[in-house]
Formats: sequence, structure tokens, C-alpha cells
Amino acid sequence: MIFADGVGLGQEDASTNPFFAAKLPSLSFLLEGHIPSKKTRRVVTDRAALSPLDATLGVKGLPQSGTGQATIFTGVNAAKLVGQHFGPYPHSKLKPLLQAKNIFHQHLDLGKSVCFVNAYPKQYHEAIDSRKLRYTVTTLSSVLSGMPLRGYEELRTGDALAADITGERWKQFGYDHFPVLTPSEAGERFYSISRHYDLTLFEYFLTDYAGHSRKMSTAVEVLERLDGFIGGVLKNFDHTNSVLLFTSDHGNIEDLSTRSHTRNPVPLILVGRHHQQLGERVRSLTQITPAIVDLLAN
Repeated sequence: MIFADGVGLGQEDASTNPFFAAKLPSLSFLLEGHIPSKKTRRVVTDRAALSPLDATLGVKGLPQSGTGQATIFTGVNAAKLVGQHFGPYPHSKLKPLLQAKNIFHQHLDLGKSVCFVNAYPKQYHEAIDSRKLRYTVTTLSSVLSGMPLRGYEELRTGDALAADITGERWKQFGYDHFPVLTPSEAGERFYSISRHYDLTLFEYFLTDYAGHSRKMSTAVEVLERLDGFIGGVLKNFDHTNSVLLFTSDHGNIEDLSTRSHTRNPVPLILVGRHHQQLGERVRSLTQITPAIVDLLAN
């Protein structure tokens, strides 16, 4: 599973939507040349299925990461539970929900193996301990499920991935002793790691950062890096026995005319085993985790 923060379906306008300015060969290969946009209803190819999902969750205001991600990773409409869209961190009301029903916990209860593959530098843990940062939905879900966050050692040995995909940003934290990966190499590593687990999750946050920046060059680079990563995953992908799921929590990067999030739908892209049937079943953010749990349970 690849979760990318702040990726919606926007207008077919290369001046504001980097999806129409970037070179995305992996996405084009999966969707047979189709570029996802606001006009997208559903696209099904031999390789993949793309569906637009409503990220508003029936709640007024702009969707936010805290409630959007909690909805994706529990199957419960977190915005309605809280009474509003809330983010970027999870609302205090959501901690019991994340404790009981997060996607990792649900799979562990089934006896399945799970992996949150992102690695975090020591400075992140120091910021959490000093309360300068708070856990996001994904990191909190991992910790609440008894899975310590991966760090430098796992990244160095090839058992984790940097949140920026390539690992370039780790130099900012004083880590200069491991090779920077190409996006394709990182995708190959992700798929290789996933072969040892029933569920493997990678989170990519730079898409949301790029949307807030409103810089087309930044947004294009971030999307092309993500596309290269997906291409690496597909290099050795077993379409018969594996499932790749890509989705997001709210719109942002697809509309650089504004710094804010959008109410645009978000993409659900499924590749591999039963991609057509899964695409037909999942019609909202609340149905993603239940569909994955059922798939692995059966």
C-alpha cells in the first residue's frame, strides 16, 4: 500500500495541475495513457483500476489529514466522529479509535504480518519526546500496535525506506553514510521488503508539501519521483499474487492556484490480483481498510 498525502483529481490544466505538466510513464503504463482528472469516473485496464473517491466524508469544510487518514486507516468516518475535518494530527477523540481499529492492529489480530516501512531519524524521536512534534495517524497507529518505528539502522541495511523515497533529505540530519537511491531503486526495495509481509505500507508526504508550496517545478519533481518509485515496484511485481493499492486523504497538489487543501476527489489505484473487483467494491475512504482486511482474511 502506498499512501500519498494531499493528492486529488483536478482540472485538465497544465498551468495549475502538475499531473498535466509532469512526465509520468509508470502511471501512463498502468492506465493506458489516461491522466487522472476531475472528469475521471472510472478507468479499468488489464493492469490497473482507477476510481475517484469522495474525500469530503459528508462534512462541511476542507478535508484535513488527521481525520482523512484516520478514516482510511480504520474504516470509520473520523470527520463525522469528531464533528469536523481536523488535522494535520489526529484529534484527541480519535486515539481510542486508532488504538482499537487501526489497519495494523486489525491485521495483527488476524495473525497477519505487517510492516510500516518508513524510517525516522533520531531527531524525529527527540522532537516527539520534547513535544515539538506529534505523532501522525500512521506513526501513532504503528506505535499503538506495538511496532516501533524504523530508523537509520533499518534504512542502512535495506529494511526500510526514507520518507522522501531517495533518502537525500537524511543528509540534513547528519546521516551521510548510506547510498542515496534512485526512485526506481527505492520502489524495488519496497516491493522486495513487502514479499516478507502480508501488508506493507509506505507513506509519502512530500506531495502535500508541494501542494502548499504552489511551485510547479517542485510539484512536478515530487510527482515524477513518486512515478519512478511506482515504476520500481512494478519492475518485479507479481500481478497474479500481489496487490498494490495507492490512495490519498485529500486534494492539494492537483491545484496550485491555492495553498489550501481542496474538496476534489482523491484517486484509488489498484494493481494486480482482483484489481477490477476491488475497484468495484471500494467506493469511499471508509471502505479501504475493510476491503484489505477481507482480502487477507480470505
